[in-house]
Amino acid sequence: MAKPRIAVFSGPTATITNTPDLVTSNQARTRHGLPLLTAPDGGPTRFDVLRAQRLAAPVTVYVEACSAHPLEADSNHLCAVPDGWLDDSGSFQSGTAPAGATPVYVVELRPEDGLYLLPYMARKADGSAWEEATAQPFAPIAASRQTFYPDASRLYEEIDRFGLSDLGRPVELSSVADFDFIRAAPAGGYTQGLGAEARTDAGEGDIPPERLGEDFFVYYPYHLRHEPTLATLARATNTVQTRLASGRYIGAQWLEGSPTAEETIYWLNLVVDTTVPIVGHAGQRRHQALSCDGDRNIVDGIKYLTSGVATDKDGRDRVGAVVIIDELVYSAREVAKVDARPGGYEATGGHGGVVADMGGHGPPQLTYVPTRRHTYCSDVRLSVLPSEVTGVTGSLDEGVLAVPVATKRDDVNLESTAIPVVTISKYSEYSPPPTGPDAWSDPAVEVEILARISANLMNAPLAGFVCEGMSPFAIGSPTMNAALSVAVFAGMPVVRVGRGNTGGMARKTEPIFVAGNNLTATKARVLLMAAILKLGALPPAADPRRPTEQEHAATSRAVGRYQEIFDTH
Repeated sequence: MAKPRIAVFSGPTATITNTPDLVTSNQARTRHGLPLLTAPDGGPTRFDVLRAQRLAAPVTVYVEACSAHPLEADSNHLCAVPDGWLDDSGSFQSGTAPAGATPVYVVELRPEDGLYLLPYMARKADGSAWEEATAQPFAPIAASRQTFYPDASRLYEEIDRFGLSDLGRPVELSSVADFDFIRAAPAGGYTQGLGAEARTDAGEGDIPPERLGEDFFVYYPYHLRHEPTLATLARATNTVQTRLASGRYIGAQWLEGSPTAEETIYWLNLVVDTTVPIVGHAGQRRHQALSCDGDRNIVDGIKYLTSGVATDKDGRDRVGAVVIIDELVYSAREVAKVDARPGGYEATGGHGGVVADMGGHGPPQLTYVPTRRHTYCSDVRLSVLPSEVTGVTGSLDEGVLAVPVATKRDDVNLESTAIPVVTISKYSEYSPPPTGPDAWSDPAVEVEILARISANLMNAPLAGFVCEGMSPFAIGSPTMNAALSVAVFAGMPVVRVGRGNTGGMARKTEPIFVAGNNLTATKARVLLMAAILKLGALPPAADPRRPTEQEHAATSRAVGRYQEIFDTH
């Protein structure tokens, strides 16, 4: 039978596909007369760090018998005799053991067997040792080596090669499923380009030289950090939609940096029209580093997808997109990172969020099915979004005009410039002082909000705000409310949510604002971006600072359509 096929999408700044710096080994340093790596006590390090590398030719090695475990010799009587012995001169002997000889196994290491852990022998072009990823401190990308993988193919190969199950057998991902590795918005890039014959993902053709911050997005080395834009999100969304629409896959895995994966997975949960499960993964520690958690998260994701636990009797995903991390399955809507360590994720909103347990040695256990709309039943999925909506432009002083905004190309793909700009404004006590006796509700106090409104009217015809207000009522200060009201009547919808991880529902208290229920501000931002693509801007008032009664009523009706989406997604 054909194995199931899984689409693996590489996302930005992904620690799960990031590795420690390649540092020249002491074996290489000794060979070339370079200063040795030192331990904390000042002496040379006891061992060389071993890095996964490929053999160029077969080699025969002798492995000391009973050296795989401290108590292996204790059960030596249960084992067959070794392949031979090494005498005092280091010569191999078969047959009868010479006196004092070391029992050994004979192993032939072959290139076709895959990667091996070996000392790292490379040096810089000038002959000196590599001490970090960059040729010199704070070097530009042209003088830096990358630590992120360009796609996940090497990561999955290393899990296959070195991963060890709890029962001592290989993990063998490749025997469970076939994978297509797709560079949706990768964390590593081919700055010199790549020929078609060397491609490792599921694409076709050459890769031209790629640019940091445009084609790939890193956070390490830290001075080279670049994060994706809204245009990147549009391109990645189109990639995921196209691949999953092919019908080739039982599900998808999305790999991204741990601080932001929760936002992207919720976005895909809302806009990708697919019946197969989408699973997000992150790693709090780099691949290959001590106690790296990302490898296990990936293995659990494959287990979840191949188990079929997420699908109904018709084979459709009944859970929606999830994040699988630390052996728990979180609904994409509720999950949030709270700390940079394994176990540093929580379910937000106070009403569930952990939809399944990975089951340890057993199969995954589904604990509940979310009621919110997702993927193929979402009202903001890509296939039902209009190709054009109304946006706004102009200025608060000269007037706000409605303008058409193209949102999709060929009625299929998102326009790279169409993703709305949504800003989060946070309430806090002891706000800036009023500017006069009647200024407690004067929007002029909120210079940041007013500046953003003006910038949106100039540059972002599709835009909105999230007000992270008091919890759970989601109300901001009087001046915030006044300034955000100006945004509403300038055509920009405003969603109110409670501060932090609120456990209560933000209720609708004013008809011109959308109530965000128990969403966090970051998740409300994601849903508002999708909702604006569906509904477009609100009807602008002639004077956003002083709307008429009729304009107020028209805006309230338009906000009601937004509220329907927030009540169901």
